Amino acid sequence: MTSVPGVDHPEEQSDADVTLAERGISINSRVEFVGDGVIVVRPSAGEFVDQSVVVPGDSVEVYWKGTDTRRALPADVVEVESGAVVRWRLRIAGPSEESQRRTAVRGRVVLPVTAGHGAVELTGESVDLSENGVRAQFEGFGVLPESGAFLDLTVGLEDGELRAKAEVVRAQARGARWLMSIRFVGIQEKDQDRVRRRVFQALREERAKSME
Repeated sequence: MTSVPGVDHPEEQSDADVTLAERGISINSRVEFVGDGVIVVRPSAGEFVDQSVVVPGDSVEVYWKGTDTRRALPADVVEVESGAVVRWRLRIAGPSEESQRRTAVRGRVVLPVTAGHGAVELTGESVDLSENGVRAQFEGFGVLPESGAFLDLTVGLEDGELRAKAEVVRAQARGARWLMSIRFVGIQEKDQDRVRRRVFQALREERAKSME
């Protein structure tokens, strides 16, 4: 049985997005190796600095741009290598297929963020950002919001504030600060485009620095 690079799986040394649909996040990565039903990727250095976004056993989707179309395949995380260089070893769990979905690329972007939670307004800054949502650190105040809680969110993009309804995906207290993964709810397409442009700008800047 033949396996065609770019069609049945992403090509080595190409870019691919690894998406955890249950958490609403997608991570840009570099494909280092493909063989024997395994894909080894290196996530962008600036994303998810805590290195705990995936663990062995997680199910993910891998998206890449083929010759003519976007392609996708399901995979399972089998190994996470941390340290100076982070690598994820993924085992292919099914055949690839054409994908019409536009993946949400996430990048490390630090911007002011405020979140209205009931009568409380939390202030902080983003850790990373995508058109689907934001991960942000806030000064803890009151009761830590639970997963599923709704927020009135404002992100201070340079070309104007982004205001959106949002939902807490995950929240954890780290001393006096709270780290929250937040999903946008009903965000307008024009605002998604603004976020996407800002993320790609951050990724370009990051790659330029790594080449200096």
